[in-house]
Amino acid sequence: MTVLRFTGEHEWASFDMGTAMVGISAYAAQKLGDIVFVELPQVGAVFAKGAQAAVVESVKAASEIYAPIGGEVIEVNQAIADKPGLVNESPEGGGWFFKLRVAMPGEMSGLMDKDAYDAYVKSLE
Repeated sequence: MTVLRFTGEHEWASFDMGTAMVGISAYAAQKLGDIVFVELPQVGAVFAKGAQAAVVESVKAASEIYAPIGGEVIEVNQAIADKPGLVNESPEGGGWFFKLRVAMPGEMSGLMDKDAYDAYVKSLE
């Protein structure tokens, strides 16, 4: 069963069988504007929860992407490096950034579910 969670920094993680697919929320993609460059982590890199893992640049700003949970990068989405606009087109789908082998599943408990994240975003407006 896949579980979707969000961070206060607007990353999402989709958890399934000990792995987490990570990306940025639709809200973050919309706020950034047209994304023109993505710097992905190296496969094999290990990140602690909250560590900077990637960078995204838009016509408005550059932003760090943080690991929502600790783990080892097992795959990156080369498609968004080649065509960064995919992040804008499908931020919570095909525009994912990387996959992690989760080190400590208990870290998931500090993340928001979709309803809590939607309420959080609403509080920012």
